Amino acid sequence: MITTEPIGDWTWEVTPATADARPSQAAEIAVAVWNVLARQELAVPVGKVGLSVRAMHDARDVRLDVRGLALEADPLAPGTALADALARAEAFEGDFLTGLRIQCPGIWLESGVKHRAEQLFTIQVDIWKAGLIVVTLETYSDAWLTMDTREREQPTIHAENAPRLTAALQAVSDLLGDAPEPGDPNRHATPTTTGFEDLTVEGPAYTDSWGTFEVPTRSRRLLSVLPRTENEYEDITDHPVRYFTVQRDGRTLGYVWASTGDNAAGYEPRTAAGDDAFEAGAGWVLRLREAHGRGLGSLEALDWLRQSPPSPDLGHFSEELPRQAPSLDALEELSGRY
Repeated sequence: MITTEPIGDWTWEVTPATADARPSQAAEIAVAVWNVLARQELAVPVGKVGLSVRAMHDARDVRLDVRGLALEADPLAPGTALADALARAEAFEGDFLTGLRIQCPGIWLESGVKHRAEQLFTIQVDIWKAGLIVVTLETYSDAWLTMDTREREQPTIHAENAPRLTAALQAVSDLLGDAPEPGDPNRHATPTTTGFEDLTVEGPAYTDSWGTFEVPTRSRRLLSVLPRTENEYEDITDHPVRYFTVQRDGRTLGYVWASTGDNAAGYEPRTAAGDDAFEAGAGWVLRLREAHGRGLGSLEALDWLRQSPPSPDLGHFSEELPRQAPSLDALEELSGRY
């Protein structure tokens, strides 16, 4: 399963070679870690970079905050978007917290088949008062675990993917000169210096942690950019659901669904599609609200959406007729896995 919050994380502390660490050093380290992940296809083009500079004494004092820069083939070369942002960051003088974050698309394997997630890992490099560099690696997939986040054993998937993570962690440690500090145990798993503890031995901390925590988290993220309203369908159902697949540029972004037995309807983002799934999904939720305001039942709304396609940036339905899933949970499973 692919998550929007980390499955686990690892941290390295790096003492700068000089007493005055600069933002360019954070970028050099982050790109070097990206290249380590790329050897295992844990990072593939094109990553997204964010850079921020904040005053140490007041985090609200933001001097620079740029996001969504493309990680180009030679990202530190003069004239690239990242190089220009770094030049602005280097111009500040004083005590600052500099943070550079790379969102890494990557490949996970299942039965030899490659699956891409737009945020398989993130790389975060922070400089504290120019005297300490902290590197954090986070992962957003359960492919490295002996049991997935729905409590199902997955020995084949683990065997295909866990060694890739172990090799990457070792290579990053070799690069940075020290072993990582594993993150704390969380609702999904317990990180170790080489990957994760064996859940078949330790047991998961929560029953179906993906369904219990991730599904509500996705919903909150989706709705956070929209105004509150009571003009909408119920968002849960115990009945089978009919759904259309939303695609754009040949890529699945999510699923618009309606209950077959009550007045529930909604949109499930395909987590592996990353930010695009949520950005498009907000538009589909607004379309459902419009249908609700017209007095349409949930299945009528699904048909109305099929006959009234939105602007191309929201994507389009890939089917002429809706498909049917035995439950909303089954559709959520589909949206979170591939």
